[in-house]
Amino acid sequence: MGKKAVLGPVSIPIFDRAGQIVGRYDFDLAELAPRINKQLLHDVVVMYQANQRLGTVKTKGRGEVAGSTRKLYRQKGTGRARAGTRRSPIRRGGGHTHALKPRDWYYRLPKQAVRLATRMALAARIRDQEVVLLDELNFAEPKTREMATILKNLGLQGQQLLVVSEAYNLVTHKSIRNLDKVTTLPVGDLNALEILRPRRLLMTKAALDEFRRKVKATQRTAAEPKEKSATLEPVGVG
Repeated sequence: MGKKAVLGPVSIPIFDRAGQIVGRYDFDLAELAPRINKQLLHDVVVMYQANQRLGTVKTKGRGEVAGSTRKLYRQKGTGRARAGTRRSPIRRGGGHTHALKPRDWYYRLPKQAVRLATRMALAARIRDQEVVLLDELNFAEPKTREMATILKNLGLQGQQLLVVSEAYNLVTHKSIRNLDKVTTLPVGDLNALEILRPRRLLMTKAALDEFRRKVKATQRTAAEPKEKSATLEPVGVG
């Protein structure tokens, strides 16, 4: 699980709505992440799945079930096994041993680790040729049939698919929402779990450009404090 795969340059074919190659998208996957850390991806996916748990399970212990706490019969002289209250977990209608209680499963990993996992997840899907790049995906009005035709032309019909757009578009969303096994998200809502869950990803060229722009902006912001601290003069010298 801890093995890391180094990333390099890739060339992704760009398709049009008819399924024809109209160009190529060349860039270095190292821009997204220097390597794939499977352990980090696993940890982040487990975090997202744990945070989706409701935690509303509840069973009654021996102190919560109905019934008297009186000893059922005397300790000795009956010839039967000794017994206490009818609420005992070994009796029918008694409480549960180690009764389950509602709990909050929510926890968070460091923000930088979660962001890095998102970039690693997309880089891994691109490296494994599981991302289909589309030149554009715009509709004048909601047309589910037109979207289904596009998927058929791209060979994606019937597959569990995530369609990634540059930004939220109501018309595009309505054209996709009734298709079986197909979901859609804007770039800003992507995370490691959403990227790794479907079998394939369909991204527009603009969506991939926007993702790379966000990565560069994040890296530039993270580097600024280090540059400032490097220019500070030492304190207490001389």
